[in-house]
Amino acid sequence: MARRSLGDDEATLWRMVMHDVTPLRKPLVRPVSPSKSPSVRHEPPKKSNARAEPVKTLKDRVVDPVSVPKKHHLVIGGRTPGLDNTQWRRLSRGDIRVDARLDLHGYYVQDAFDELVHFMHRARSFHWRCVEIVTGLGSGNRGGTIRRELPAWLQRGDIRPMILAVVHTHHANQGAVRILLKKVR
Repeated sequence: MARRSLGDDEATLWRMVMHDVTPLRKPLVRPVSPSKSPSVRHEPPKKSNARAEPVKTLKDRVVDPVSVPKKHHLVIGGRTPGLDNTQWRRLSRGDIRVDARLDLHGYYVQDAFDELVHFMHRARSFHWRCVEIVTGLGSGNRGGTIRRELPAWLQRGDIRPMILAVVHTHHANQGAVRILLKKVR
């Protein structure tokens, strides 16, 4: 698709939207500034002797609501901290009663994602302890898109704090997971 140049009103709107965004790295290409009239002269800011703001550390930065620190990543079938031996054994063997199931067969990916988020928040509000999500095996070598995306969806900042552990329902069935939720206190 060919690039087009932004009009003045679009460029102004873009600058208003992006004024408080901090880039992750330095831009490779310098952004095009809006057309300057010859009568207006822009001078570079003068250096002052005032102290610059201190550099923000990682603790001071605002955390993205959908990001989760790497040490808290969820591994399907991996034991997580805070889960005792008895609960882990019961979950991995399938001895914990499933309170609700969500079957994502036949959903488009975006609809499946929306349904999962809604289901997880509903599970939290109803104080369900164990839920099962069926994605299906999918077609192809690596499985379906929903099955591949499910671990990333469970990592979201609004869903991950609810989850204690995730296991497959059976070692031969990679198309369904059982999720043990944390107790609501």
